[in-house]
Amino acid sequence: MKKTLMVAALTGVFATAAHAQSSVTLYGLIDAGLTYTNNNRNAAGEGHSNWKATSGSVNGSRWGLRGSEDLGGGLKAIFTLENGFNIMNGTNSQGGREFGRQAYVGLSSNQFGSVTLGRQYDSVVDFLGPLALTGTQYGGTQFAHPFDNDNLDNTFRVDNSVKYTSANYAGFKAGAMYGFSNQAGGFSNNRAYSAGLSYNYGPLNVAGAYFQANNGGQAAGALTTDQTPFAAGRQRIFGGGLSYAFGPATVGFVFTQTMLDNATALTNVGSQGLGNIALGGGSIRFTNYEVNGRYNLTPALSIAGNYTYTDSRIEGEKPKFHQFNLQTAYALSKRTDVYLQGEYQHVTDTEGLPIGATINGVGIASSNNQVSATVGVRHRF
Repeated sequence: MKKTLMVAALTGVFATAAHAQSSVTLYGLIDAGLTYTNNNRNAAGEGHSNWKATSGSVNGSRWGLRGSEDLGGGLKAIFTLENGFNIMNGTNSQGGREFGRQAYVGLSSNQFGSVTLGRQYDSVVDFLGPLALTGTQYGGTQFAHPFDNDNLDNTFRVDNSVKYTSANYAGFKAGAMYGFSNQAGGFSNNRAYSAGLSYNYGPLNVAGAYFQANNGGQAAGALTTDQTPFAAGRQRIFGGGLSYAFGPATVGFVFTQTMLDNATALTNVGSQGLGNIALGGGSIRFTNYEVNGRYNLTPALSIAGNYTYTDSRIEGEKPKFHQFNLQTAYALSKRTDVYLQGEYQHVTDTEGLPIGATINGVGIASSNNQVSATVGVRHRF
């Protein structure tokens, strides 16, 4: 009897220990709002004001599963499955994928970092994204640079990818990613690769990154990515940035440049297909300069804003985009907040081009000016 009780007790102890070494977390974020835009181009090419219900004006609505298993010696097995969806109609985002935001599995070491395989973010998103207001909780989708040309708002992910992310070595972190084409006889066609580096020292953060996608003249969404705003033979993005925090305030600067070869089309996220613009197959360049800042007025109330200047080269023309953004958010609890944000964009030198102002996520304007404002609520779980 005593032996039976002892075995039962030890079995319970080991089962509890094994359970403690593995974990799976269900998490998510829901962002819903009402957006007003003073000028949206319709199918007839006319500009009209527009009120619409929006999902993900700041952060894309998502739910996910994140898990790990302790393998001993500082090594863990890790995975993430993350679905993006539109809260207003219940449909999946990212082209209807079940786990369109992220889907990967891999190994993580406390000493050496992690290696993961699947559908993942590139190094520009991982390293530069946190330094810009787009792609963060302080502005997000509608604060993106024109057409989200540098992908800091995560418009596309990379399929078939292998990614390495280092451990933190005295403030330094590095990462690299390679996305396979998965084509027999077409190893370099539609592949993607990127690399990034960051350094943190107290209130100072510095980062730089590079990304390249080769698409063989196809739309960039053909195999490796989805919902990219461009169709081009090759896309290259590089940039750097820094931020500095002092007390409740943080200021930052981000520089990026995007270069497209053999570009045949571009579009604006949120234009419902009405913003598709055919191009002649030449080279395009976007150079973005963002100055940003945020300030916590109280533990519950924050304010954030930025100015972005984008100098571009499109079809021999030189459009220049000026965008001003402002957001205030109030936390009702640790998991729920309400926000109000607004954007103004003015573009010049568009003669000969079928484009107007292009605030990300709201559609292309019929003129060179566009104003948008959103009131919304976010809940995290």
